[in-house]
Amino acid sequence: MALVFRTAMQSVALLLSLLGWVFSCLTNYLPHWRNLNLDLNEMENWTMGLWKTCVIQEEVGRQCKDFDSFLALPAELRISRILMFLSNGLGLLGLLVSGFGLDCLRIGERQQGLKKRLLILGGVLLWTSGVTALVPVSWVAHMTVQEFWDETIPEIVPRWEFGEALFLGWFAGFCLVLGGCLLHCAACSSPAPAASGHYAVAEMRDHCQQLEMKYSNPDS
Repeated sequence: MALVFRTAMQSVALLLSLLGWVFSCLTNYLPHWRNLNLDLNEMENWTMGLWKTCVIQEEVGRQCKDFDSFLALPAELRISRILMFLSNGLGLLGLLVSGFGLDCLRIGERQQGLKKRLLILGGVLLWTSGVTALVPVSWVAHMTVQEFWDETIPEIVPRWEFGEALFLGWFAGFCLVLGGCLLHCAACSSPAPAASGHYAVAEMRDHCQQLEMKYSNPDS
């Protein structure tokens, strides 16, 4: 029973981490970190991301323009680019490392000590990836709030507001952090069967096959 719970926790952690990594990649490139609606022209909306600014007009459609210079960007956007790239890289590396540490993977099934270390390392990488995704998203959100309530800016000047990419980035970061924590819990839970016994390895394969059948046939 402990082995079934352990393998199920590993599968859930890996799925959560994969979902978070995909969403963090989308957050990196979506031009919807900030939204701007003009009161004087309600048919024109502006969006800003880490890489480009877009204007959406009802008659013309969407038109986007890349930022001309990296050094000319505000500090929060420059550092956010670096952190999001770091998050995407660490997330991919964490998925690969933790994937090789899964109990149901037959590669190295007799080296459970190595698999446990891979799970721990993968969990650390995924947890770090989640944090490095949450930091830039939260920083941009904080700067947006500060600028929105800045009393030195005349009220007639339009204010930037939260874009959809910020919420997607928060969700991605929490998924990566949760996935990394679950991998740690799975690695530190009751150990897998001893690698030297033929029946232990066969039992692990039976549990993995039952788990695969359960996920492939959820109605059964």
